[in-house]
Amino acid sequence: MAVSIPLTIGELETAYKQSRGIETLGEGTAMKLIRMLVIGVFAGFVCAAQAQQAPEIVRENAKATPAEDGKAMFSTYCAACHGLAGKGNGPAATALKRQPADLTQLNKRNNGSFPAIKVGLIIKGDEVMASHGSRDMPIWGKIFTDMEGERLATLRIHNLTEYVRTLQEK
Repeated sequence: MAVSIPLTIGELETAYKQSRGIETLGEGTAMKLIRMLVIGVFAGFVCAAQAQQAPEIVRENAKATPAEDGKAMFSTYCAACHGLAGKGNGPAATALKRQPADLTQLNKRNNGSFPAIKVGLIIKGDEVMASHGSRDMPIWGKIFTDMEGERLATLRIHNLTEYVRTLQEK
């Protein structure tokens, strides 16, 4: 939505009077309005500058989620980087060296076939993509094993992989 900002004192005064339904402004009111406008514009620039700074990634212990719930695991462990829809646009994505993968395009990039084994190996940490350089993505296999042992780690990786399968665009 475009916003029109009055450029002159007269336009500012007219806009203010119209918005308030009044005929005249008191003495000094126009100058107060100009000061408020300048402060508002400055605050907008400050906010925009801060918004452009990359967020800092804080690493913390993984919270336990049900091993049978792929969607809950994805939301908890993956969405910060990959986004809730898996498009690679999560809130932490801009802080990474490389853009996270768009997980909705895996079928498309693999001739219409979901690469479940490869996805599972990447989640586990056994497959490192040469093009990615150093790995920003946590090695979930070790994290899941440390949480609850090898058996449940395998179940977690399987269910997370199957959830990623559901994200594929048709």
